[in-house]
Amino acid sequence: MKNFLNFLGIAVRARKIISGTELTINGMRSGEVKLVIMAQDCSARTKKDLHNKASYYNVPVIDTISSEELKTAIGKDRKVMGITDFGFAKRLKEIMDN
Repeated sequence: MKNFLNFLGIAVRARKIISGTELTINGMRSGEVKLVIMAQDCSARTKKDLHNKASYYNVPVIDTISSEELKTAIGKDRKVMGITDFGFAKRLKEIMDN
């Protein structure tokens, strides 16, 4: 988990993320978002909307991180974000799968 959060922080500094529900959904529509990261304590409606959109656009979702951990990793109080770089998305997914 620590490796994931550290790497997420690097992605933020590299400006390879967009944050916020609407921006993330729009990014999935345009094909810009390669991975969705969602806090596990999001509202049920937000979770449902994002999972539906992500499965429709074939974008993987990571939703096992608390909003507090996300806040610490990126320095902002966000519950939803999209990774826009394929390399970062692939590596973050690999870290979570291990």
